[in-house]
Amino acid sequence: MEKEVHEQYEYARRRLRQKKVLYFHFVLFLLGSLFLFVANRFFGFGEGTNQNWCIWIITAWLFIFILHFIKVYITDRFMNKKWEREQIDRLVALQQKRISQLESKINEDTENKI
Repeated sequence: MEKEVHEQYEYARRRLRQKKVLYFHFVLFLLGSLFLFVANRFFGFGEGTNQNWCIWIITAWLFIFILHFIKVYITDRFMNKKWEREQIDRLVALQQKRISQLESKINEDTENKI
């Protein structure tokens, strides 16, 4: 029972860390986007180049943040340790079934030869 409680604790701790890093990424994204926008519009940083350079950077960063969000709230939520164990158990069961089928076939072939 202690092992199960420890696994639950570790899972909760890992999920909390993932969410904490995601929230930090979100705040960093907001502040960084604001800084890029202000630097472009009010300080004239990057004049002579494309005037919408900050929009492209913010869009790329938003895409990366969305990927991070999907990883934390969708992918890792469903594909956790429990899911891994279920998949391993399913694959082992399939392998054992296949081995037993091959053994029975070998036994039948041996009996037919005798």
